[in-house]
Amino acid sequence: MEENNIPQEESSIDFMKIFQDIKKYKRLYYKVLAVAAVLAVIYTLSLPNYYKVTVKLSPEMSSKRSTNSLASMASMFGVNLSSGAGSSEALFPTLYPDLMNSVAFHTTLFPIKIHRDKEDKVMTYYDYLLNEQKAPWWSEAIGATTKAIGGLFSGGKKKKEQTKVDPFRLTPKQTAIVKSMEKRIVCDVDKKTMVITIDVTDQDPLIAAVMADSVQQRLQDFITDYRTKKARNDLEFSRKAFDEAKQRYETARRKYASFSDANQRIFLETLRSEQAKLSQELSIQSQVYTQASAQLQQAELDVQRETPAFTVLEPATVPVRKAGPARAKMCIIFLFLAFLGTTAYVLYKEDDLKPLLGLS
Repeated sequence: MEENNIPQEESSIDFMKIFQDIKKYKRLYYKVLAVAAVLAVIYTLSLPNYYKVTVKLSPEMSSKRSTNSLASMASMFGVNLSSGAGSSEALFPTLYPDLMNSVAFHTTLFPIKIHRDKEDKVMTYYDYLLNEQKAPWWSEAIGATTKAIGGLFSGGKKKKEQTKVDPFRLTPKQTAIVKSMEKRIVCDVDKKTMVITIDVTDQDPLIAAVMADSVQQRLQDFITDYRTKKARNDLEFSRKAFDEAKQRYETARRKYASFSDANQRIFLETLRSEQAKLSQELSIQSQVYTQASAQLQQAELDVQRETPAFTVLEPATVPVRKAGPARAKMCIIFLFLAFLGTTAYVLYKEDDLKPLLGLS
């Protein structure tokens, strides 16, 4: 039986040839890497420094919290907990990130007074984000160009910017600030330990620390206000009932005292009947006043009991070192990508890519 010897082309990778081809273009590598290094330095130095502050706190986990309160707050974010009335309250803190990402919460941070480190100029956080942010030169150039083009189409007429903050209808600038705050202020909850972590990033270390502390306080106030809303409504109702009962008691007491002073010696039956009537009214109003006072004290205790407690595990501190940008790593990435791109060009030009890609 004859054997057919069919010549086969073997596709082998000649690494020595690839190395020689790369070595042949070493001047190109020098030029490309030098340009990449210069561009990397220009790019990284144009990026502003930023600082990061982390705050950690643990909320009170009370098993006696009202189930209706939990279901009501969950419904604010589209979560239905009505079927899990007996579920643990550990689910409650997981809603805090959604609460902090709301427009209503972000707008409460607008009027916070801040100032830069080693500067005395006081401004609101909104004005700081709007006017005092450092940006790369290309971002400023693009913004100036866009503003100039917009001015041409608008005929040079400037629209009056709305200064009042309405969470229902924000202006374009206010919306942009809220979007910026969503990236700067981040909240996360550990589902196992229920520890709340708040990260605040800013170009100024002092402002980052101040805002981290303010956000923590705002979150606590926000949750406390919601948790105690029903108890505070009950307290307000009890206080009004107490004031009315006190007023009626004082009126009844003055009437009885005036009648008793004017009629020291009572001989007529009509006067005795009137005195008994005033005495009975005074006794009734005294009992109502006592009950209203007890209900007011109980309502005050209910507000105190419903007020959540937060344990601060890691308070806000002014950072000493910047969190970024990592300029050295960026430069290395720039050089690595330039090297890869140059190598791909050299292999393509010397026809070395086909063996590498398994092409004939």
